[in-house]
Amino acid sequence: MKKVYSANSRIEAQIVLDLLEHAYISARLFNEHAQSGVGEIPFTHAYPEVWVIRDEDYERARAIVYTYEKTPIAPGIILCPNCGEENPRNFQLCWHCDAGLESTLYKNELHDQR
Repeated sequence: MKKVYSANSRIEAQIVLDLLEHAYISARLFNEHAQSGVGEIPFTHAYPEVWVIRDEDYERARAIVYTYEKTPIAPGIILCPNCGEENPRNFQLCWHCDAGLESTLYKNELHDQR
């Protein structure tokens, strides 16, 4: 097992975990509840971490994390085509049901260009 990502929050770690799982990369989330222990343990030990299970998936996982980190934050919201929940425009997966939002983003971009 190898650590592929340290997140600022549990939500951010879950987003990365979901991205990896959608790419069929088995991963685990560690320290998801450790932030409540800050003060008793160093804050750097309390960051949520995403670890890939199989070492051979590490490079592919790093590429996914790199793309996630470099994706610009786009203002606005989009609605999930699967469950109808509101999501930040830069999300690739619905926070509620994990459905892909790529097709919705593409449709919104075409509409914005008109």
